Amino acid sequence: MKADRNKSGVIFNIQKFSVNDGPGIRTVVFFKGCPLRCRWCSNPESQLAKIQILQDPGKCLHCHHCIEICPAQAVCEASTVIHIDPFRCTACGRCAAECPGKALRLEGQQKTVQEVLDVVLQDMVFYEESGGGITLSGGEMLSQPDFAEALLIASREEGLSTCAETTGYAPESVFRKIAEYLDIILFDLKHWDPAKHKQYTGAANDLPVSNMKYARSQGKEVLPRIPVIPGFNDSPEDAEQFSALLKEIGIRKCQLLPFHQFGENKYTLLGRDYAYQNVSALHREDLEDYRQVFLDNEIQAFF
Repeated sequence: MKADRNKSGVIFNIQKFSVNDGPGIRTVVFFKGCPLRCRWCSNPESQLAKIQILQDPGKCLHCHHCIEICPAQAVCEASTVIHIDPFRCTACGRCAAECPGKALRLEGQQKTVQEVLDVVLQDMVFYEESGGGITLSGGEMLSQPDFAEALLIASREEGLSTCAETTGYAPESVFRKIAEYLDIILFDLKHWDPAKHKQYTGAANDLPVSNMKYARSQGKEVLPRIPVIPGFNDSPEDAEQFSALLKEIGIRKCQLLPFHQFGENKYTLLGRDYAYQNVSALHREDLEDYRQVFLDNEIQAFF
């Protein structure tokens, strides 16, 4: 199957020289759009699948020029704060271009497969020397399956190692179609309990677990990555249950990702409340006992 290099999708970043998203030096392509709404999400600007406007309230001059010129009437003032309705906004960019305080900016770009590859292939020599390649992330790349498939096929045509960081939350037919073109799958494993998973992310964990089992059954290289979140999945019991689930799937290795606050300011730019405001970040030394539970269960957990 030959890649459709004119296929387009919406991304919000291309990060070069990454060493944390798969083996070797990699270029990470961040897809916009995600079906989950994790309360701690560090990339909330990735959740909406379309291009949108972000606002820095500290730079706003309250001149109302954006309200006056918006052709979609998506901008209004609410309690002295400018509010942009992301569902009415057409992302024409006029408000951002004309904002006198430079308080508004577009988040996201429509790119073709070839346009993305033009950036990725600039570092081919580094991939060859380090065993790296391309990694699809997000957001959730499975939310744009046709674009993801075309990009992965084109990447393989160029001899690139392919990797994805995914929640695994997609219909089995979609996941299986994309998994065919992946060499490595980094699986975000958020909770072992379906009810608590749904409470904190908006959906149960049945699809992610099922898709992870399928990937393992196909001999794919799968690395579960557990974001350790205070009050959500950071107890010794959680570590025990995660270990049991991984053993059931046939996986003996996982990565622990301590909770951080890197995305906190993004909620302000989106005009949204952040559920983990003022919650202290976790560090490796905070999770040594937690990690030991995995080790005791013969799961090679690392940071």
